[in-house]
Amino acid sequence: MSQATAPRRFLNALNAFATPSALTLCLLGFGSGLPFLLVGYTLSIWLRASGWELSAIGLLSYISLLYVLKFLWSPLLDTRRLPLFGRLGRRRGWLLASQLLLMVGLVAMALIGPMFSMPLFIAAIAVTAFAGATQDTMVDAYRIEIAPLDSQAALAATYTLGYRIGLICGGALALYISKFAGWQIAYVAMAGLMLIPFIATLLSREPPLPTDVQATARPSFFEAYVQPFVVFFRRHGLAFGLCLLAFVGLYKLPDQMLGVIAGPFYYDSGFDAGDIATVSKLYGVWIGIAGAFIGGLAVASIGVRASLLIAALGVALSNLLFIVMAVHPGEIWSFVLTISGDNAAQGFAGTVLVAFMSGLADKHYTATQYALLSSLANLPGKLIGGVSGFMAEQWGYTAFFVFSSVSIVPTLLLLAWLWGRVAPRSRTET
Repeated sequence: MSQATAPRRFLNALNAFATPSALTLCLLGFGSGLPFLLVGYTLSIWLRASGWELSAIGLLSYISLLYVLKFLWSPLLDTRRLPLFGRLGRRRGWLLASQLLLMVGLVAMALIGPMFSMPLFIAAIAVTAFAGATQDTMVDAYRIEIAPLDSQAALAATYTLGYRIGLICGGALALYISKFAGWQIAYVAMAGLMLIPFIATLLSREPPLPTDVQATARPSFFEAYVQPFVVFFRRHGLAFGLCLLAFVGLYKLPDQMLGVIAGPFYYDSGFDAGDIATVSKLYGVWIGIAGAFIGGLAVASIGVRASLLIAALGVALSNLLFIVMAVHPGEIWSFVLTISGDNAAQGFAGTVLVAFMSGLADKHYTATQYALLSSLANLPGKLIGGVSGFMAEQWGYTAFFVFSSVSIVPTLLLLAWLWGRVAPRSRTET
């Protein structure tokens, strides 16, 4: 890499942050981040405060697998326009419909609650998770199609900014409201905040369709459901393609394993909803935003390959900070230290992984291929996360945190294998 090249890439990245697309992605990212905790982390605190056992909370987290299984219906989103909403375009139509459904699901969760009718409450959670996963699929496709590849790191960072602000609302703000006004009011308020990305979708522009996609009004089942995967392996090769998928699938494992346990762990450590909101979902989210922007600048300056290594090590090592908090329960300094390291590493790694996966997706099948990649990025951790409650109960929190940190080893081995097979500035690596 020449000395002139890196500064030029750095300046191009800074310019990309100021584009209209960056603002749109920030607002759409807010819509993606808002409901995520409301069917996961925040929900787990609500359930724990309602007297649920850790094992039951862990099992209920399997509903969030809908975020992982979104690739199953993503071909439909790639190839069909939704009646009525389709007038807005292939991407904006589905996006607007999913946002409306999200609002309905959140209001239903608020009205039903975990103590009234468990089947109806679970159904409302499932509807909300399905709508959130569909929205994520459309936002990812929109981001990749609206701007060239060299702008993707910047757009990933601004998307992450919005996403993290959405996490603040779905985490800290919802917890604050629950403390002073109750959980039902909190979830209704979150549904109202979904109007922000809803309006952004109405005002945004539709990405242009590739010429050959415009010519195909009604693709066959093979073209819609099989061809995207055939094209992926034809482009990367079978062995290399499988290795890429395995790497993406294992990359976020340490972080995903802690997802459903973190909230109850904070609660069991002696912190109430207000403490958790302030440190974890207010202070911590801004630390995550800083990490995300540093990740975007790192990709532009040193490339995805080196950034992936730094991010993987950071995520694994940050999990060990939870041991400090377990040894010093109820002490605010240990809580702040743990959240600082964990959220900075998560923010950095999130931007780096999004930029890496964006380079793997073909724009002819953006929704399907990126949905598969992002689903794989969450699947292993979600599967283990569902039984993480049992692990924490049997092993204790400290042993569980050690296990989560060591789980990065397979990812590092795969990265070592990929290192010499991915050129430092190839499309796969940019």
